[in-house]
Order: sequence, then C-alpha cells, then structure tokens
Amino acid sequence: MASYMDMVTVLLCMFIVLYAISTVDSDKFEKLQASLATGFGTEAGENVDTATGIVVKPEDIGSTGDLYEATIQNSNVVLAEKEISDLKAIRDSINTGLQSQGLADAVQFQITERGLTVGLIGAETYFSGNSIVLTDKANAILSTIAPVIAGIPNEVSVEGHADPVGSSGVYPTDWELSSGRATQVVRFFVERGGVAQGRAAAVGYGSARPIAGGESSLNRRVDVVVLSKQPDSVRALIPGILAAEQGSGEAVGAVAGAEAGPAAPAPSH
Repeated sequence: MASYMDMVTVLLCMFIVLYAISTVDSDKFEKLQASLATGFGTEAGENVDTATGIVVKPEDIGSTGDLYEATIQNSNVVLAEKEISDLKAIRDSINTGLQSQGLADAVQFQITERGLTVGLIGAETYFSGNSIVLTDKANAILSTIAPVIAGIPNEVSVEGHADPVGSSGVYPTDWELSSGRATQVVRFFVERGGVAQGRAAAVGYGSARPIAGGESSLNRRVDVVVLSKQPDSVRALIPGILAAEQGSGEAVGAVAGAEAGPAAPAPSH
C-alpha cells in the first residue's frame, strides 16, 4: 500500500509539472527569443535585453576587434583633453596676474607631455650677472607665480640652464651656476610662496640643453615645470591633441605672453 501511494504521489507531481510548463507566456518567450538571436548576431531585433552587458557587433568594436582596448584608448583621450584643460587654466591664472602688473613679457608658457612649463627667460631679468641672487623684478614675478602653484596638487620641477657661450664667473662650471639659480627659485616658492616642500625640486642642467644658438638670453633661463599627474599612456596623447587644436603637424605647446625673452646682453650667464 505504501509503495502504491508513493507512485500515485509521484504521478500527481509529474502531472502538475506538465500542466505548469504547458502554459507559456508568449510575450516573454518572444522577448527571450529576440534577445538571444540578437546577442548571437544572427538577426536584428527591437527587443534586446542589455541589463547585464553590452551587445556590440564585431565590425563596430574597432580595427583590432578588441572592445577593451578601444574603451581604454577613448578613456585616455578624455583624460588627456581634461589634463590640457587643467594646464591651460593654470597658465591663464598665472598670466592674468603677471599682465595686471605689466610683467607678462618676462615669462613664456608651453604645454607639452611633461606638463606646463613657465619659462623665466633671460637671466639678467631674474639674476645679477654670473650670480644666483634674485633681482627685485624676479621677486615680483615669483610672488605672482607662487600662489597659483601653491594652490594645485602637481609636483613642480625648477630647472636651471646656462648659456654655453661665456664664463660661469665665480662658479667652477655652469652646473653650479644653473643649479644654484634653480635652488633659489625653489627656496622662494617654499619659504615665501607657501609651496609644500615635498612638491618642489631643483635641477641644474648647466649649458647642456640650449634652445638657441650662440649668445642668447633664451639659453640663460630657469624653467618652472608644473608636472602632469597623468600616466605615460595619457600624457603621450597631449602633443597630438595640441597639434590638432593648432591646425599644424607640430606638437608645440600653447604659448601665451611674450614670444621671446628680453634681448641678450653681453656675455654674462
């Protein structure tokens, strides 16, 4: 009797299941069918379930067929454009302050993959001949630049350069002269400008990196470089974006203020 009752119970359950699966929601079934067909690329459908993924045809993914790489590249372009916008805002803020004091002609700006370079062109504007002592005009210019730099999180590299033509004066080589001038600018930023000590560094290149031939004030310079915070993959896109903006094939930075520094004086560094 017990075995017979078990069999009847099992048959009852089977009939209940058969009845349940025999009633099909045709609307839901059609949506499922369209979603599966479109997802496998067999046919187009108006009703596609994209709640848990992205349905993309292979030809729409990219030349390599790699959706991940295409997404990363697009993301890097967006980040590079945002970085350029941020660097331009820093440039404009500094330039506005300098223009209000009539000092914009002593500074050049350039945006590259490294970041924003604020060029303090012409050593005679910022230092006495063959000296690392800042002039009064240099103090006024740096007093305008320092608050802007202090208010941003970027690291700053202050890089001194010397003219390969002439004498380094009381210093053994151009390295001591250029690094001494860079150090004085860093000290001004940290001690008087409110820039955090851990964000600034001084570098002396001597006369190894001239940007003009012969005796030129362009070579006697200190560059304040506001370094980009982005990774290499993003920064590598900056020159191309700038070149496209300028409508040229050269990845030159956006320049504001004076096109060239003051005229070169006699042979002092």
